[in-house]
Amino acid sequence: VQLVESGGGLVQAGDSLRLSCAASGGTFIRYVMGWFRQAPGKEREFVGAINWSVGRTYYADSVKGRFTISRDNAKNTVYLQMNSLKPEDTAVYYCAASEGLVPGPERDYAYWGQGTQVTVSS
Repeated sequence: VQLVESGGGLVQAGDSLRLSCAASGGTFIRYVMGWFRQAPGKEREFVGAINWSVGRTYYADSVKGRFTISRDNAKNTVYLQMNSLKPEDTAVYYCAASEGLVPGPERDYAYWGQGTQVTVSS
């Protein structure tokens, strides 16, 4: 399984950004795809996830209402649409894959992308 993130960059507070995670090498219909982020000096944290088969989404409270996760089955790609970005959203964002139907703890995610940097200036 390979996961490749893209779409990161430098934006201003209030702007939007969409991250992509292209997945290959697996049958992702059986997977939960998660987004995590790690800010400098902080532990990696859960941002949200999507059950690939039915499209049910889950979000951390800190991003609920601002971020949206979706998937494109034909392209084997998962997206993280980030709106109303804040400086505290600055982090390296990672896509990860976990076999199962619902998101579990971080240790359940066996496959990880390389990460993409998102920087939000005030």
